[in-house]
Amino acid sequence: MPKRRTKSPEPPAQPPRGFAAIGLSPITLAALEDAGYLEPTPVQAGLIPRALEGADLMGQARTGTGKTAAFAIPILERLEPHKAKDPPQAIVLAPTRELAVQVRDEFQKLAKGRKIHIVALYGGKPIRQQIEHLRQGAEVVVGTPGRVLDLIDRGALSLGGIRTVVLDEADRMLDIGFRPDIERILRRCPQSRQTLLFSATIPPPVMRLAERYMRDPEMMDFSPTDIAVETIDQYYFTVMAEDKFELLARLMGRESPRQAIIFCRTKRGTDKVHLRLAKKLSGVACIHGDLPQKVRDRVMAQFRQGTVRYLVATDVVGRGIDVTRISHIINYDVPQFCDDYIHRVGRTGRMGGEGVAFTFVTPEEGIQLTRIEMRINRLLKRQETADLLMHRLKPAPQRTAVAAAAAEPPILEPPLVEPSEPAPVASEPRRPVYGRRQHRYRRAL
Repeated sequence: MPKRRTKSPEPPAQPPRGFAAIGLSPITLAALEDAGYLEPTPVQAGLIPRALEGADLMGQARTGTGKTAAFAIPILERLEPHKAKDPPQAIVLAPTRELAVQVRDEFQKLAKGRKIHIVALYGGKPIRQQIEHLRQGAEVVVGTPGRVLDLIDRGALSLGGIRTVVLDEADRMLDIGFRPDIERILRRCPQSRQTLLFSATIPPPVMRLAERYMRDPEMMDFSPTDIAVETIDQYYFTVMAEDKFELLARLMGRESPRQAIIFCRTKRGTDKVHLRLAKKLSGVACIHGDLPQKVRDRVMAQFRQGTVRYLVATDVVGRGIDVTRISHIINYDVPQFCDDYIHRVGRTGRMGGEGVAFTFVTPEEGIQLTRIEMRINRLLKRQETADLLMHRLKPAPQRTAVAAAAAEPPILEPPLVEPSEPAPVASEPRRPVYGRRQHRYRRAL
């Protein structure tokens, strides 16, 4: 008898992995694959499922860990069918124009395959053009608080349909004085909204803001013990203020960075360092708040493309700028706040990469360096400047014995005077006068 053929048992189905395990829609998974996002970061794996359930979240994580996608994906997944004249369903508030543009671009990348309009609202651009974009319809609005309030007051932006509010880099927005604007915007949003707050640091002012405007927020801390990125080597130089630029030029020659950001504290100092450095190196540009928005956009585009190799900047680019090629961070000036140091250094070592950070410390700034080390719970390694700086002190010229003798004045002995009369008795010493000394002033003619 012929033997019966038995079917081989099918292998057990493999459980979903990566973003598929989170339960995202096929259109979002396809967009993530096109964007090159294969595995979720710890921040994304922890925040996205809870955000999809509608919970209010406070996410704390160091920069470069994918926080933007962690709130963009849940917003895109929860959007409802939208008509052209309907108000936006989600709004993201960011502290700077550059960060608003970056968040908008991330939304557009993750919204591939969806018919969704994302509008960026920030100063420096014609407001009429932004009003026209809002009239055409937008599901998601990303903007700075000041421009958002301006459009609300003009009647061009309505927040009645908002379902999700995101406060990105909330601590920075409070530092630069956006708290009243943020509170006005939150009061105009429906109370049934979902509020997501993200930042690398969450100081007490941010906690008070969350307790007032969020509903039972869940704190999700992904950097409880290590604020500074371990993959970043952090050093400091003790240098005099007048030797800083020479040290910078020689350090750039020694390190030869792939791309570097040189952080200065003031706009005037940024321009000064930029002009001097451009005379020595090629591919140098600067960016700060006083530059026109077109210039800032062009500089950032060139920096992302790699055309600009050295970017001299204020803290305007210290938050949220995602350029993966940055290998070196130079703190030409010690930052005013410890958290600014964390965000400056976080521009390198993105997504687990390696980076190097150098900080120039003058002898008077030792206390500020100690505060930074206490904040990041890590000691910066000291580097010596002897190998980089040429000593300007010239040795004293050697003089011959003849020249030394000629240069020294002759020793004159006092003449001998025979005493003819007894020396007068010295008067009693004057008693010291205590209290305020009387000054004599010459009358003006």
